[in-house]
Amino acid sequence: MSNQPFTLSQVRPIREAMTVSRPARLGQEVPVTWFSLGAGTSITPESYDCTTLYLGGEGSGTFVLGNDGRTVAVCPGQLLAVPPKTLCGTRTDTGMIYTEIILKKETFTMNSILKAGQPTALKNLISYEEGSIANLDLVHADNMKFVLMAFDEGTGLTPHRAPGNAILTALEGKAIIGYEGKDYELNAGESFRFDKNGLHSVTPQGKFKMSLLLVIE
Repeated sequence: MSNQPFTLSQVRPIREAMTVSRPARLGQEVPVTWFSLGAGTSITPESYDCTTLYLGGEGSGTFVLGNDGRTVAVCPGQLLAVPPKTLCGTRTDTGMIYTEIILKKETFTMNSILKAGQPTALKNLISYEEGSIANLDLVHADNMKFVLMAFDEGTGLTPHRAPGNAILTALEGKAIIGYEGKDYELNAGESFRFDKNGLHSVTPQGKFKMSLLLVIE
């Protein structure tokens, strides 16, 4: 995957009557996978021995949780946290794409603002602060971080390097992403990948919210 803006339907398009997965290859110890489900398809419930995060990307569908098969609708821009040893499956009538993040580390911290099994709209979790950049850590361990950021108008991040591979996703507004000497416009619903130590900057065009998944290995 080249370093330029992308949507999930570009990197993992929906295929009729099929369910398809593609690893994002951010790191070995934090498996991140994109799933696409064609209309009328499903994935049989299974469980992991660790907490798993699901990020709604495009389209809509239902997650089926627990032994009682409780159904939870997940829409684009929402996050669903599933506790360890909890059965979890998916199905969709119209097609959907989502991201799965497996938290293999036994020791990690998850913000109490997240309620397991309850989808949460990411952009509603963080507020704009006048003249400031706001940060909200949702999940972090020694090998990963998932954080939200809200940029008030006139703020931004000057060029810097990160200690791991990362994917930034625009949640609201738009920004200019500088990466290794080139500028790219990023709009809500689009993502951008940074390689470890890649020089990058964020220049919002007005108010801007984003999520950042960083894998440190």
